[in-house]
Amino acid sequence: MKSRKILVDDLEFGMYVVELDRPWLGTPFAFQGFPLTNEGQLSALRGHCKSVFVDPDRTLTSENLRKFEARDTQKDVRGATKHPTVTSVEQELETAKSTYTACEQVTREVIDAFQRSGDIDTERLQASVSSMTQSIQRNPDAMLLLNMVRQSEADVGFRRAIDTSVLMLTLGRFLQYSTGRMEALGMAGLLMDVGKTQLPRGLLDKPGALSAGEFELVKRHVEQSIELISKVKRIPAEVLETVAQHHERQDGSGYPFGLSGQRISIDGSIAGLVDTFSAMTNARPYAESNSASTALSAIYKLRGQHYHEALVEQFIQCIGVYPVGSVVELNTREVAIVVAQNVVRRLQPRVMIILDDKGKVVVQQRTLDLVKDPKSRSGEPYRIVRTLPKTMLPIDASEFFI
Repeated sequence: MKSRKILVDDLEFGMYVVELDRPWLGTPFAFQGFPLTNEGQLSALRGHCKSVFVDPDRTLTSENLRKFEARDTQKDVRGATKHPTVTSVEQELETAKSTYTACEQVTREVIDAFQRSGDIDTERLQASVSSMTQSIQRNPDAMLLLNMVRQSEADVGFRRAIDTSVLMLTLGRFLQYSTGRMEALGMAGLLMDVGKTQLPRGLLDKPGALSAGEFELVKRHVEQSIELISKVKRIPAEVLETVAQHHERQDGSGYPFGLSGQRISIDGSIAGLVDTFSAMTNARPYAESNSASTALSAIYKLRGQHYHEALVEQFIQCIGVYPVGSVVELNTREVAIVVAQNVVRRLQPRVMIILDDKGKVVVQQRTLDLVKDPKSRSGEPYRIVRTLPKTMLPIDASEFFI
């Protein structure tokens, strides 16, 4: 059946909007075509349109509409799917290594091919995301460890795609989301900045501050991502929505649509939070990387303003004050890498000492479980003094694990 024109005032929840009475660009809608499921959407339509076109064949069933309503009105950001840890970080590490390496290769090849052909091999990407999801479900620390210790500054954009995907999957697991929802988050992480492939390379690699005009050009990458991904029919709508909203902010100060509050989906809010953390903790052409604690502190100060308050608190609980892969200085002046979290006592993770108190690389690394109160040579219990940027290490931390 062909689409039919209908006045906005006559719309009903469940109808599928396929066309507006004005161009999509410049409206707050993330992509062309969506089911009407909440008052926020209806209010936005009333503010921008007098009539729209709907596709009767795509009207949601009552059951599917209830699922959307539950998702849109749920105040609690947590799900109900438990993912018990079934392997130790040491057991999972070998599998995680091969999975991580394979995902890196597939993502690079798929994005390179996408730039040439304009099509995305969704089957290969989905297989990679599924493998990462399964590893993170078994034990998230192994994949996080591999992800966090990477120091390569080559191809920063590609590196960040993997980083955001792993972090979004890990947070999705912590929030007890279903496997399908986790995989949608992971896919969105990989494709979040695909629009940047359309920007001049010199602009992305510029070492200094961007001019106002240059910044406006960079901001367009979100709309370009929407346009590019919209052409790929096999990309789920929820992935596109998450990509479209990852620069929106709770107070409406984000872009490209200036959405605020509940008009930003929970998954879109997750993407914005994780994207900021990833950007701050990875080296960029115009800025050095920050320690995880510095990034978390900055994000925490903006909770409720830029970032979903409940999600910020959940994210900090998820990765811990000292995230896996963080470089930390101990009270003995030795330097260690956090290799596993302690879910009961977040301030006392497991760490592996890699530098002695003189700053020299330790030949035989020792792993300490701080919750067991191990003692230093002086008899004083080991404790973490502060976190350090990875760039301060005289050696690539990944050499200890990869």
